[in-house]
Amino acid sequence: MGFVYAVIEVTNIIGSEEKYTMPFLVDTGATDMIIPANELERLGIKREGKRNYELADGTVVSYDVGYALLSINGEKVAANVVFGKEKSEPLLGVTVLESAGFIVDPLRQVLKKTAAIPLK
Repeated sequence: MGFVYAVIEVTNIIGSEEKYTMPFLVDTGATDMIIPANELERLGIKREGKRNYELADGTVVSYDVGYALLSINGEKVAANVVFGKEKSEPLLGVTVLESAGFIVDPLRQVLKKTAAIPLK
């Protein structure tokens, strides 16, 4: 299986004309999404607190978090966003995928819309 990317449009949840549109690496092992802090600040997204995250190597780090509105393949969803380092690769975690009703098709390396989002 190769890498899966999804083009996502990020905006401020309180409304703004500014947008950040980039291909995000889809990581089903990650919970939240990481966006470079300078891009979130440009959108006017505020730091609402800190959370501890465990990295792939087991290291625990603390990151600032906020909230954004996303558009993934036409589906809009609100999400927690992590203020990443300035040149960090945008990363899409599983929480947003599930909230927007997508799963990863590893064979075709694309996102696939689910018939229904589980509510049980």
